[in-house]
Amino acid sequence: MTSARRTALRIGNGPAVSAPRALAEETPVALTYNGSTQAVMMATPADLEDFALGFSLTEGIITDPAQITELTVEPHGDGIELRMWLAQDRAEALATRRRAMAGPVGCGLCGIDSLDQAMRALPRVTARPDLDLQRILTATDTLRAAQPLHDETRAVHAAGFLTRDGLTLAREDVGRHNALDKVIGALARQGRNPATGAFVMTSRISIELVQKCALAGCGMLIAVSAPTARAVAMAESAGITITALAKNGTAQVFTHPDRIPGLTTGADHVA
Repeated sequence: MTSARRTALRIGNGPAVSAPRALAEETPVALTYNGSTQAVMMATPADLEDFALGFSLTEGIITDPAQITELTVEPHGDGIELRMWLAQDRAEALATRRRAMAGPVGCGLCGIDSLDQAMRALPRVTARPDLDLQRILTATDTLRAAQPLHDETRAVHAAGFLTRDGLTLAREDVGRHNALDKVIGALARQGRNPATGAFVMTSRISIELVQKCALAGCGMLIAVSAPTARAVAMAESAGITITALAKNGTAQVFTHPDRIPGLTTGADHVA
């Protein structure tokens, strides 16, 4: 269940009135590999197989979906456990890494044990998705139309995958990075290449989203809100196009604008 009904007291503009309200579920989800817990994330309990696979890929635990030999979803009284068994070489690599994370909502980096892990080196992305300018400018509006849980609760983020055919995939979650992991996992399960399109987000762009984009091999990240300065610097280095503040037919391109066809340059400074 992704939402629950609760009663709230609506105040203002007259007498207080009790009214039912849908609230997003926020569930502890443990990701375990070969019997050991690697991370506990607060997440929306939907599309969990996608989440398990996407998290495993973007955290570098695996490099190919086939390296997870078994995956089960095990509900518990207080949460859900995603049990995964790895091929021997990946299990050995994970054992030597010994990285423990605990990522609450809004943070994808909590629990790492060194600054080097926070600023890990990323592969250079060269993918050039075949997207026209109008498709890019309307991407966040298209994603907004694919958010049923947000419509119900007003409390979750969404991530989507945009191609020349439009928004072909969307996932929702209380955590923006969880939503992107779900999209990446869904693409992997479907055998689709992230290099052929762009990721679209309902949130600000932070460094963990750029990291996940780079590790997935996707060359463009589009978002409705602004990026952080560190995220822009990381995207510039990794070869990722950041298109942010995309709403109402306009957007701001912070890095690698050469991927966007049809751009014409006007004034040097815009207020």
